[in-house]
Amino acid sequence: MSGFLRWPGRPASTAPQASLTSLNPATWQRAEDLVALQRHAARLGLQRVAPARAQLAGGHVSRFRGRGMDYQESRPYQAGDDVRSMDWRVTARTTTPHTKLYQEERERPVMLLVQLHAGMFFGTRGMLKSALAARAAALVAWAAVERGDRVGALIADGAHAELPPRGGRAGVLQVIRQLVAHTDPRQDAGSAIGGLNAALRRLDRICLPGSQVVLLGDFHGLDDESARLLHRLRRHNDVLALQIADPIELAPPPPARYGVLVGGAQGILDLRSTAARRAYQDYFETHHRAVAATMRRHAIAFARLTADQDLVVALRDILIGRPARPSTERLAACDARPPEGARTADVRRRVAA
Repeated sequence: MSGFLRWPGRPASTAPQASLTSLNPATWQRAEDLVALQRHAARLGLQRVAPARAQLAGGHVSRFRGRGMDYQESRPYQAGDDVRSMDWRVTARTTTPHTKLYQEERERPVMLLVQLHAGMFFGTRGMLKSALAARAAALVAWAAVERGDRVGALIADGAHAELPPRGGRAGVLQVIRQLVAHTDPRQDAGSAIGGLNAALRRLDRICLPGSQVVLLGDFHGLDDESARLLHRLRRHNDVLALQIADPIELAPPPPARYGVLVGGAQGILDLRSTAARRAYQDYFETHHRAVAATMRRHAIAFARLTADQDLVVALRDILIGRPARPSTERLAACDARPPEGARTADVRRRVAA
């Protein structure tokens, strides 16, 4: 592997400040780059896997029955039913008054949670994980407004940038503006891996029931508290978790000594020994297994994105091929299980050693 690895911190403060035009597109996505992704929106099918339950009218089938557009069934007339909905054909056939019921359409706001702690500003091929997260978030936002949904975001990088759901192009542009500002690699970000729980807690408070929630990040810092918060979030929303990973986190690099920059301090990552490479691989495998197991345990759809994939194709396959939300019985079984999170402290100590 060539080049100088920067992991998991940002460039040192002594580095010269690059101009906006000279930043490598692999390290920072310009607003123009994210706006241009709109042309792919029609190819992405942002499918719902649970009925919409929002308060405002919209284009998604909901759990509520009322004066919608889709005929549901006819049933015997009850006091208080709207006489405009009388089913005269069934009434004439059965000699008993019947009324029509329609499936009411409701909107489904889409909320994005983008995790941008310092470890997201890292990459070995293609682009930084932060840039990949920004592109994936923009694509999901464009797909949402393509279906007529409002889109909002919570961007967590130590501080929180909250964007209430808005419809149309204006909703996506507000998200893009914040993504561009918060993924600028020249700014300082808190190490704030523990900020995941604060972001999930805040998202649970501001997210309207029945929303489509898309989580984007590497999910480092996932623990028992995170699992509990994810469980609460999933109970009232349709949740999709997209883990952002670098290829070097899936398989160790060739044996060698690598220069690294951690929080502005230079160091050496020595992976020449078999034991060191095994510890390196065990650390990331333990983390990936813990993330996948937590999402599966709490009935959250889960997929992984890496920079060496075709992002549009990968997202299309994920969004169109999502499994249906588990049945009520399975959700009840999930509710009865105690939440568990990732436990990787012992592996971290092995890597540090």
